Amino acid sequence: MSKLPPASDSPEADPVLLAEAARRLFSGPIGFLKSAPELQFLPDPDVPEVAFAGRSNVGKSSLLNALTNRNSLARTSNTPGRTQELNFFDVGEPPVMRLVDMPGYGFAKAPKDMVRRWRFLVNDYLRGRAVLKRVLVLVDSRHGLKDVDRDIIKMLDEAAVSYRLVLTKADKIKASELETAMDQLAAEARTHVAAHPEILATSSEGGLGISELRAAVLEAIG
Repeated sequence: MSKLPPASDSPEADPVLLAEAARRLFSGPIGFLKSAPELQFLPDPDVPEVAFAGRSNVGKSSLLNALTNRNSLARTSNTPGRTQELNFFDVGEPPVMRLVDMPGYGFAKAPKDMVRRWRFLVNDYLRGRAVLKRVLVLVDSRHGLKDVDRDIIKMLDEAAVSYRLVLTKADKIKASELETAMDQLAAEARTHVAAHPEILATSSEGGLGISELRAAVLEAIG
């Protein structure tokens, strides 16, 4: 597995180098590895992982496609709760890391047993995956944090898993509203022990924040 350059030459030491390294990484081979409906189907924990979590219809699949510059790496759907498995994507050849598309949460019409299975799967993955370096918790910029978001944040805090809050659909609101949303989210992040202090704002349609998101993913595994 390729490593980041050491010491002062490391991309972590220079935002410009980090952004360029991330651009190169996500311009290379990326492919679907497998789906895991249960923990027994997880891939071997041999490379670092960065997972994406968020409410149903928060734009998670679209953001993953924008991040990887692919049109259909992750499936998009207007049906809440469609993704009910952990989906793994290899990045690099040989793989340098994996992206993990987690099942959406907060879908109101899902059967109770589906919600229960989701909680067991996600909770066990978060608590027991040693190679999980960070979770990116996606929040719709138009709506801000909801109680279901705070539930997953609490779960991450309790599991001592590092996470970062990422606003999606930032092109759907005014610039002043986006600034307010970022300030509010940053203030809440500061009250959580496992939260990264900086908030990212993104738009999968307009490309806002995508290069910064790539850099954040690479920084997380460095």
